[in-house]
Amino acid sequence: MTIRCVIVDDSERFRVGARRLLTAQGITVVADAANSQQALRAVREQTPDVVLVDVGLGDESGFDLAALIDTSPVIMVSAFSAEEVADLLAESRAIGFLPKEHLSAAAIRCLLTRLPRSGAC
Repeated sequence: MTIRCVIVDDSERFRVGARRLLTAQGITVVADAANSQQALRAVREQTPDVVLVDVGLGDESGFDLAALIDTSPVIMVSAFSAEEVADLLAESRAIGFLPKEHLSAAAIRCLLTRLPRSGAC
């Protein structure tokens, strides 16, 4: 099954690198966005299977954005560790968290198929 993904990160460098990595691993990146407004438009237009949202989007909170996305599962990503964002993650509607250094198609597939909050992949 092909997974359709939107990447949301204020770093263009990360968006380009993540797109390359995930595309090479079989995920179709249908859009990327640098801020909440672009992200909401992309999600509405593309109806992706998953949205990767950076915890920090410049002056915006990725967690605030995640709360607005109710049509696709959200996975939070960050250079921070899971422990550093654990409280915010527990209160969010995100299905999981991936440190940017562990981003992979396999990790995304694992988070999409496991029971919600049933442990790490």
